[in-house]
Amino acid sequence: MQYWLIKSEPDVWSFTHQEKAGVKGAIWDGVRNYQARNNLKKMKKGDLCFFYHSNIGKEIVGIVEVIKEAFLDPTDKKKMFVAVKVRFKQKLKNPIKLEEIKKNGSLTEIPLIKQSRLSVMPIDSKSWKILNKMGNI
Repeated sequence: MQYWLIKSEPDVWSFTHQEKAGVKGAIWDGVRNYQARNNLKKMKKGDLCFFYHSNIGKEIVGIVEVIKEAFLDPTDKKKMFVAVKVRFKQKLKNPIKLEEIKKNGSLTEIPLIKQSRLSVMPIDSKSWKILNKMGNI
């Protein structure tokens, strides 16, 4: 199993929207960055992803699970980008603010800090455990 972090602007698609999508999940589409696309292609069914509210909030708010691996993004007319399908897994008891993440010396190498504009990024297992602890899971 691999771990990921995916970002969404909460005024476009929030974790509440994701939760309401229920067990059928929702398509994670609209990614138009090549590195993020390549990360989507690496996702496997059963992988877990932190759900991060970008721009508004700037915090990890929950966890989703990949339920369908990469397929052509239906919103991409040029057929160059992919999407995955994810479903709600768990809400964090304590959302983890970006400022808190930056203050944790053990997390300075994660892409959220080093490549802050990337919308889909891997999270190593050590950092996953630290962030789970910070989120009171």
